[in-house]
Amino acid sequence: MLHIESLDDGLELFKALGSEVRIDIIKLLMENKTMNMNELATSLKITNGALTGHIKKLESCGIVSTANESMGHGNQKICSLRLDKILIDIQPGNAQENVYSNEINIGHYTDYKVYPTCGLATANKLIGEVDDTRYFSHPDRYNADILWFTKGYVEYMIPNFIPLNQKITGIMISAELSSEAPGINNNWPSDINFYLNNVHLGSWTSPGDFGDVPGIFTPDWWYPNWNQYGLLKMLVINRSGTYIDGLKISDVTIDQFDLDSTSTMKFKMSVDEDSEHVGGLTIFGKTFGNYAQDIKVNISYAPKTPQE
Repeated sequence: MLHIESLDDGLELFKALGSEVRIDIIKLLMENKTMNMNELATSLKITNGALTGHIKKLESCGIVSTANESMGHGNQKICSLRLDKILIDIQPGNAQENVYSNEINIGHYTDYKVYPTCGLATANKLIGEVDDTRYFSHPDRYNADILWFTKGYVEYMIPNFIPLNQKITGIMISAELSSEAPGINNNWPSDINFYLNNVHLGSWTSPGDFGDVPGIFTPDWWYPNWNQYGLLKMLVINRSGTYIDGLKISDVTIDQFDLDSTSTMKFKMSVDEDSEHVGGLTIFGKTFGNYAQDIKVNISYAPKTPQE
């Protein structure tokens, strides 16, 4: 998912989408998942030269990715979609001063219980040995920018530095996530569950462990047959329920937690053993995947009423 927080930030994207040919390219890739340049040009009835300009425009905005594939008569460029959703905020919130924002590093979890296949890595190297759960407690894990496991959980403490005597009215958490398959498998569903202070917020089913093309920010040393990128998911807990990318996943509301400036908030991401799809979890940080971010957290707050 691409989240555009202002119209100015989305200007290049809007230009890229302002072409019937480029919209047709996106539709074809939605239908076929991947197509080479010759197939696209033939379907669109345009030359390869004309197609190249359109693909470059879509690629620069992160909508389309390309990769070279060896064919019988040389290399052929393969095209595929990078995005599953685009979320655009037309108008910013009314009171930006009433939102506290922070990022949690991938390795800064406060509790965990994981099962192989599993591992962690910094931007430069693996941390210890893969599939050895002991390294999830290694001191170097604080520098981790990617972690993965087949089942279990990691739990993070959400920083709470909102002003005193304020109540929390909403929490938004965004992170780049995927499944964890042996090797890679774009069709590998996994039910990822979310918890706040041990209350189950709901779940989202990751469609796969993506490795068809390299992640935009995934370092060059990373193994080509390992997790390359995920999907950017946005979890929102507000006074009407809990949502993933705007779709309601449960009736759990923020008011049920009675949170204020003194509250402790523990956020857990889990692949539960009794889930229908136990397909693992990969969490991508700022130097891996397609989004240069860690786990982003926005906390909305408002003054307490006299009754509170």
